[in-house]
Amino acid sequence: MKRSMSVLKNIRQSTSRRIVNRQKKKRLKEAFKRIKKLKTKKSALKAYPEVQSIIDKSVQDGIIKKNTAARHKTHLVKHISTLK
Repeated sequence: MKRSMSVLKNIRQSTSRRIVNRQKKKRLKEAFKRIKKLKTKKSALKAYPEVQSIIDKSVQDGIIKKNTAARHKTHLVKHISTLK
């Protein structure tokens, strides 16, 4: 079956968007892992603003929803507060 030009363009767009979104989601997951790996409260508090920024950018890009971002931030703050 022959595909129209608009369908081919849509396939190209969705492929490139999927690649970019996967990279952004991977960056987000790596940021979570990085902050959970830290042992001291001081180092975790230093790293938290960077992770918070990544979470907020993910919301803007539509990678995660607003409430999901709020939940992640809350979990990270609770995790940081349990550190020594």
